[in-house]
Amino acid sequence: MPRLVPLIAALVLGTVACEKKSQPSAPPPEAASKPQQASETGPIVIGTLGSLTGSEASFGTVVRDGIQFAVEEANAKGGVKGRKVELRSYDTQGRIEESVAAVQRLLTQDRVTLILGDVTSSGSLAIADAAQAAHVPMVTPSATDPGVTKKGDFIFRTCFIDPFQGGAMARFARENLKLERIAVLHDAKNASSLGLSEAFQEAFKKLGGTVVAVETYSKGDTDYRAPLLAVKKVKPQALYLPGFYSEVGVIARQARELGMTQPLLGGDGWESDRIFELAGGALEGAYYSSHYAEDNPAPELQRFITAFRARYGRSPEAASALGYDAARVALNAIERAGSLSGPAIRDALATTKDFPGATGTLTMDANRNPVKPAVILTIHDGRRKFAAAVTP
Repeated sequence: MPRLVPLIAALVLGTVACEKKSQPSAPPPEAASKPQQASETGPIVIGTLGSLTGSEASFGTVVRDGIQFAVEEANAKGGVKGRKVELRSYDTQGRIEESVAAVQRLLTQDRVTLILGDVTSSGSLAIADAAQAAHVPMVTPSATDPGVTKKGDFIFRTCFIDPFQGGAMARFARENLKLERIAVLHDAKNASSLGLSEAFQEAFKKLGGTVVAVETYSKGDTDYRAPLLAVKKVKPQALYLPGFYSEVGVIARQARELGMTQPLLGGDGWESDRIFELAGGALEGAYYSSHYAEDNPAPELQRFITAFRARYGRSPEAASALGYDAARVALNAIERAGSLSGPAIRDALATTKDFPGATGTLTMDANRNPVKPAVILTIHDGRRKFAAAVTP
């Protein structure tokens, strides 16, 4: 069970995810069924894929910005192994079939050395089999579903996983907010939402709390009044919404329109500035778990924020920090690897230890998941603020 520690003493580390695991996955392509052989000359080609358009574009684009920034920094310093790094990026539009098509292009046409992505859990679950079969290491910056890295020993992540995140919020709700009765409203077709919901419910019950209702919706819905009215009827002390910003913002606004005044709780899928536009002030007083906080004084984080602002003219969101860390961890492993073969890079990734990321110090565990803390943020006056930090 995660342990809450004083915020000031905590090192805050860096975030989102999607549809059920039953979604189609990319078939292992014949052309990529054997270990890739990287060219001995020219740039080192890295692939990335994520939602750059569509309902989740706000998330995918900021992850991509973080990845691109890390590649630019590496190239400015001479590249990796003395060679420039070239990034091949594909837009999945937030659709599973596009993720499957993109990974096929990366493996069979671009013949990439490594894949960064997908940004969602559903997308990552759909493409991991193909990357594993091709012996091409895959590092997802932000897919939190535990099943992603279980796909094989070439699959890694640099964000924390849903059981830790859901349990952290449950503990915060019971021990900090002193809540006893909570309702849950999750996306029935979203792997991350379901994973967080299950982890939160299990932990909250173990801590002596009661889950008084569990309601569902589906991605793409626009009217959430029916499940909200069902929740309102049982009078919970708070509502846990482990979904994406694109739905949560609207759900929060409709909940307030129905007269629901309970605090809203959530997960890292809330991490987009777009959520404030959609919610229209309805998230005031809410709490959610995430990967980093901008005002953490950690030197590596502040260096990243300063450099990112200079490059893009805006502050980075948590997803940009996650993309940045994923790319840097991957490039560091490529630099340390004995060769550019997939197995050599995989072995280097597996030995990543105490890596100084923007989202905090990261060590890869035996299951290719990072050991790193999370934070609980609160929303006050339309801005995110620290509430607590949680360590594994």
